[in-house]
Amino acid sequence: MTPRPGPFVEWLPAPPDPSPPDPAPPAPDGPLAGVRLAVKDVVDVAGLPTGAGHPLRLLTHPPAERDAEAVARLRAAGAAFVGKTHTDELAYSLGGTSAHYGAVPNPAAPDRVCGGSSSGTAAAVAAGAADLGLGTDTAGSVRVPASYCGLYGFRPTHRRAPRAGIVPLAPSFDVPGLLARDPAVLDAGLRVLLGTGPEQQHPRAPRPVRRLLVPDDLWARAGDAVTAALAGPVAALAHLAPTDRRTFRAAASPGWDRTREAFSTVQAAEAWAAHGAWITARQPEFGPGVGARFAAAAEVTADRAAQARTDLAADIAPLLELLHDGDLLLLPAAPGPAPLLTGGAAPAVPPAADRRAATVLLTCLASAAGAPALCLPAVRLDGAPLGLCLVAAPGSDEHLLDLLAALDPPTGAGPTGAGPAGGPPPDGTTAKGPR
Repeated sequence: MTPRPGPFVEWLPAPPDPSPPDPAPPAPDGPLAGVRLAVKDVVDVAGLPTGAGHPLRLLTHPPAERDAEAVARLRAAGAAFVGKTHTDELAYSLGGTSAHYGAVPNPAAPDRVCGGSSSGTAAAVAAGAADLGLGTDTAGSVRVPASYCGLYGFRPTHRRAPRAGIVPLAPSFDVPGLLARDPAVLDAGLRVLLGTGPEQQHPRAPRPVRRLLVPDDLWARAGDAVTAALAGPVAALAHLAPTDRRTFRAAASPGWDRTREAFSTVQAAEAWAAHGAWITARQPEFGPGVGARFAAAAEVTADRAAQARTDLAADIAPLLELLHDGDLLLLPAAPGPAPLLTGGAAPAVPPAADRRAATVLLTCLASAAGAPALCLPAVRLDGAPLGLCLVAAPGSDEHLLDLLAALDPPTGAGPTGAGPAGGPPPDGTTAKGPR
């Protein structure tokens, strides 16, 4: 495996340096004028190939004829495209490694991975080579890299952000999302991406939150070290609403493992529907993790997928009811800081199989609910960033953005506190609170 590639794909020229480009952006007066945009290589950019993290797909698919709708919206608002970025194979991983291109190193923690599948996008933004990163999030592929790289990351409400021109993985959960170092850039980019009307174009006073849901049974899956590390940031949000640590599941409900397994089964069935014919015809080589997931996906029957959808809907219904009543769910964005590039695990990171299971459980709730989720750069644990995730009711994207605008900026959780080059700042906890 090729070690430590840069964030941009090798078959396209990367920006020569992280300074703003000389040419005028497409819309000089737009809200994103001068913002440099990096685009995950599952998203079409006119005239360029979309490799989706696999060299065989790169060879077997023609260049895009037009920009994906998400790219078109951002460019029309003034964003300047600076390059396409690495992704995990067909975006079916949260690891940030590739059997074909290697593991993109993490600018906020150079001995660790960036996380996937928006790995290159996160690295480009964290390094200061782009100001805004367009990724995709199916089971956390924006939120996990944001957490690992000390960035702001946002997964919009499902179907609010346009998906035309994006290679699918599991359409029931796929959505384009954004990463940024600067919360103001994230805010501006998301309002453009979502097509927010003029009445919501600028941050407003956030509407009241009824309760902060911090369920102990879910937080336990991240472990004691993560729970303790994020206690300060959680406490700093206590001005918003009372904190409720009780589970929101009925006592007789099946465990959280059923929820995770149901989500993974639906994702697998849809991933095979999206890519199975190409895989069967072309026989591409995959890395062990992605290969095992596609092999399992090929075995998911229609009946099993249907049962998984039923189980998942039943498990998510209580959460959706609470979110629609005005509650806000707080979760660790990942069950620890990023794993080491060498393949070893940091002290607060569980073994690989357990880590993936814990990560998918923490991330799948927003995905299954179709809900918006905001990852905040929160702390440094074991010398690396770790984020806190806020999940709101579907359609409440602007509410989350208004909450973000009312919070103090971070002072050292990741590249945002390290200057344009994005080097890792000193260790320390960053709690976010009201202005």
